[in-house]
Amino acid sequence: MDSDGSKLETAERIILRWDSTASEEARGKMIFQSDRDEVDRFLRAVDEIQRSLSSTSISFASSSSSSAAAASAAVDDYEVKANSAIQIAMARLEDEFRSILLSHTTVFEPDSLFLEESSVSPSLTVEVGDDSTVTPTTDVAAEEEEINSPGGSGSGRLTRRRSSYRSTSSIREMDLIPPEAVSDLRSIVQRMVAAGYSRECIQVYGNVRKSAMETIFKQLGIVKISIGDVQRLDWEAVVGKIRQWIRAAKVCIRVVFSSEKRLCEQLFDGICIAMDETCFMETVKASALRLFTFPEAISISRRSPEKLFKILDLHDALTDMLPDIEAIFDSDSLDTIRAQAVEIQSRLADAARGILSEFENAVLREPSVVPVPGGTIHPLTRYVMNYIVMISDYKQTLDDLIMSNPSSGSDPNTPDMDFTELESKSPLDLHLIWLIVILHFNLEEKSHHYRDTSLAHIFIMNNIHYIVHKVKRSPELREMIGDHYLRKLTGIFRHAATNYQRATWVRVLNSLRDEGLHVSGSFSSGVSRSALRERFKAFNTMFEEVHRTQSTWSVPDAQLREELRISLSEHLIPAYRSFLGRFRGHIESGRHPENYLKYSVEDIETIVLDFFEGYTTPPHLRRR
Repeated sequence: MDSDGSKLETAERIILRWDSTASEEARGKMIFQSDRDEVDRFLRAVDEIQRSLSSTSISFASSSSSSAAAASAAVDDYEVKANSAIQIAMARLEDEFRSILLSHTTVFEPDSLFLEESSVSPSLTVEVGDDSTVTPTTDVAAEEEEINSPGGSGSGRLTRRRSSYRSTSSIREMDLIPPEAVSDLRSIVQRMVAAGYSRECIQVYGNVRKSAMETIFKQLGIVKISIGDVQRLDWEAVVGKIRQWIRAAKVCIRVVFSSEKRLCEQLFDGICIAMDETCFMETVKASALRLFTFPEAISISRRSPEKLFKILDLHDALTDMLPDIEAIFDSDSLDTIRAQAVEIQSRLADAARGILSEFENAVLREPSVVPVPGGTIHPLTRYVMNYIVMISDYKQTLDDLIMSNPSSGSDPNTPDMDFTELESKSPLDLHLIWLIVILHFNLEEKSHHYRDTSLAHIFIMNNIHYIVHKVKRSPELREMIGDHYLRKLTGIFRHAATNYQRATWVRVLNSLRDEGLHVSGSFSSGVSRSALRERFKAFNTMFEEVHRTQSTWSVPDAQLREELRISLSEHLIPAYRSFLGRFRGHIESGRHPENYLKYSVEDIETIVLDFFEGYTTPPHLRRR
């Protein structure tokens, strides 16, 4: 006991020298900031007291009953001193533990935390030309970076930017604390745990590291915000926050949380059962749950079509991070974090499916009845087709989410669709085809609001041609729609063009027939000049009326416009040339021929060029 008492006294003196409650000098200095010899002396002193306490208990337990009474007083005094010293030592080590953690808390530059976008995934930028968009309902807003609203300013170009969050990156751990400091911290942990101070050790670690986590979150732009606060934000603001959250969440999961877990393992693994898991949970649980508040709010927010693609971005990002979340939060104590991430992913998937269904209904029920001027492309058509093209960009994700076919024919007020001829198509493909079917159905209803039947045919021709054009311009969408249905659409707009020509030009061409012009007698002398004059007069009147109206009509696609002019010219010009050639002399030999022979064949060819230009006011008739 004398030898042990001497060692205890030596150890006690070393510890008391660093008693911050009794020494001003001790309060102003930290042991682990001193030279290493002093650190080693203090740690050996703690070990000696621990050893002495253990050996005292063993010695006392093995003492004979005759010597027990004599030894009891000495042991009591010995233990009081040792326990007093160990309490002082633990208080000191707690301060040292806190000091080392604080002094080595890394302050990150925000940009240094973000993973390189190029290593995550490339962005696909596609220019979609001169399109503007409109919402099917007043609640549906235009989607993506640049979509101009009807009547708004701007170039009218939509830039589609599709960033897939299928990342090739994985967990990227960082040294939050230098290796030499980790060694010092671990030496403190070992002694605090051995002395029964594991709870105090966990508490200090949790307080310091939670504060560090709070700082990192602020640097990443992740602030405390409730679900209600998120749902009250304008969608424009939410879009920006979604982009910010995806970047920040990747860093939090793959860098911050993974590095924190590694630090816990470095300090606590092997010292005390599950102590590393406990410290990790204490440090990150609240932050992790806060991180998922934002996507949770989005997943349960009011659904509307403009939200679909950002919801899919969130879903893709979360899906991509789930394996990392499972790997990092793998203990039972952190099961709530894993469960929350999976639940939010599921809700986002449900929201995407629900939005697609609601979008279909919005397209079908879009109520506008005012005809678009000139029979041009309806804003609904532009909006829906731009939306469908965007959907095709998310084919990989939506193919996994859309599992059921659209329900057609269940309502007598909706079009029927036979899916048997499209058996090879996926449910997502069928939903896109169904969207085009119900868009066509709605457009047919809108065409009935034109008083001029010819203009109604032009309207259908323009809009279905636009649909075909959009499908052909997107390889992904064309593959999804398929050539079979594309040929069907092509047939629809060509049929509308034929119907237009019949509705407009049959009556005009009838005025150029021979029937009713001849009277009895020879052919050359048997032409009724008065009837002939009426025919030329009728043709001039009808042709001028067609020009007056159809020069204000619009066929926006230049190639289609030219094809339509050529087609009508192929019928009109030969008929007029023949009629003029056969009967011109009869009019010229009479009075005031200029009142009837107003247009040459060349004049007709020139005037036709005014058709479908969409003039606000009809131009003057151009005559040579």
